[in-house]
Amino acid sequence: MTTPRDARKRIDQGGVAFVGAGPGDPGLLTLRAVDALGEADVVVIDESVPHQILEHAPDLVELVDVSVDDAGVALTAAARGRRIAQAAKSGRRVVRLLEGDPFSHPTGADEVLACVKAGIPFEVVAGVALGTAVPTHAGVPLVTGRRRSAQIIDVGGKIDLHSCTADTLVFTGITEQLGDLVQGIVDAGRVPSTPIAVVTGGSTVEQQTIVSSLADVMAAVKAAKLEGPYTVIAGDTIENRDALSWFETKPLFGWRVLVPRTKEQAASLSSALRRSGAVPEEVPTISVEPPRNPQQIDKAVRGMVEGRYEWIAFTSYNALRAVKEKLVGYGLDARALSGLKVAAVGEKTAAALREWGIEPDLVPSGEQSAVGLLADWPPYDEVLDPINRVFLPRADIATETLAAGLMDMGWEVDDVTAYRTVRAAPPPAKTREAIKTGKFDAVLFTSSSTVRNLVGIAGKPHTNTVIACIGPATAKTAEEHGLRVDVMAPEPSAELLAEALAEFGTARRVSLLESGEPLLKPSQRRRAASRRSKNAQ
Repeated sequence: MTTPRDARKRIDQGGVAFVGAGPGDPGLLTLRAVDALGEADVVVIDESVPHQILEHAPDLVELVDVSVDDAGVALTAAARGRRIAQAAKSGRRVVRLLEGDPFSHPTGADEVLACVKAGIPFEVVAGVALGTAVPTHAGVPLVTGRRRSAQIIDVGGKIDLHSCTADTLVFTGITEQLGDLVQGIVDAGRVPSTPIAVVTGGSTVEQQTIVSSLADVMAAVKAAKLEGPYTVIAGDTIENRDALSWFETKPLFGWRVLVPRTKEQAASLSSALRRSGAVPEEVPTISVEPPRNPQQIDKAVRGMVEGRYEWIAFTSYNALRAVKEKLVGYGLDARALSGLKVAAVGEKTAAALREWGIEPDLVPSGEQSAVGLLADWPPYDEVLDPINRVFLPRADIATETLAAGLMDMGWEVDDVTAYRTVRAAPPPAKTREAIKTGKFDAVLFTSSSTVRNLVGIAGKPHTNTVIACIGPATAKTAEEHGLRVDVMAPEPSAELLAEALAEFGTARRVSLLESGEPLLKPSQRRRAASRRSKNAQ
């Protein structure tokens, strides 16, 4: 960290890290930026910084917003700098988040200079700048083989557009002055047919890009109802966009997808959806609770430690977690399972076991379900198996398929309720309304209980919403509730379910392009149909 000469002996002051927050996508933060946020006592933000970035800061961090003053007037760079310096008093570690890169930001350098003047130690953490990131996400190269020069201009005041002579021009920070900028580019000598791209929400799943010419772009922006702030790219390199557009062509780009699972289980599914460009919204429909009578699970876990069982079979992550919690309560760890044969119903549960340090002895080679586990389970052999008992911790609502099948093979089964699944509280009214009126593009169901519980707490999804199910049993339950199933995973896996939905999105996109129809999301088609109906009346 740079320490001004007159501040080296001032131990009563902290330091400020001016951190580039990137163009909008929280995933574009640098590792150093994440580290700085994790060490922060105070985080200084303004309205341009996505709040998801704050997930990297400590839970109890103090937030200071320097967008406007108490009267609602935008703060000057000097005023922002004074607030930042004040926050750094008493040895506190301050992180100032600035959109894009700190020294490309309109007020970044001035804020740093205010700290220099106040004798506050500082460092600058470079970030991904808007002027390069947004064109990249729009599929527009700034230079190509024939056009080798590019110029990035932040529109913060008057610009001499006659001096902007590069092949490709990029303008950031544009709001209501878009029309003046376009006319100024023409007045500076660019021909009206020059290609131009106007981008909003750059690098986020709300990104929209309009490609037109200088002559027609304002009409195109108005027709698309595009609202600023804008990033504008002008130049012939825009001609490469059809071939190089990689972000907005993701299979589920901008789809709002409902993920009705327990919060712990939603993370991997939501991550897979984001990779396909979707916006997952997690709505817990199930709450996992301890059993009403814990004596049964307590007795079984003690018996497991004492060597009562030959096998233990985990049919879900929650069953594994319930057993782990009991062992931890007794001061034990994974070593308590030594000598036991361990079965897992599928690869996800097996992965959770491996993270705990246990390699499962049996995972289904085929269908990852109780039926698949039974297909590979060895029958009891009184010569080879010294103990004939299996510990089966499971949910209170789980089927008896596995227990019954094991008993048919000669095993004695302690079928124990390890946890209860109960219906979660209803989601907020706004979410319930979005479900019923088709504002979600898709809903992913990962079990029959998520179907029943979502319908119970929020109502049935709209008929235009794409319904995706993890397997045949879940699909059957969805159909019993009057839902049309559009997508089903090839195997009961959350990641494969997300992949199946992405494949559906790709096929749908190709179909719309081939038929010459607009590339509207399922939720947009609902609104378009509604407008057509009103116009017909």
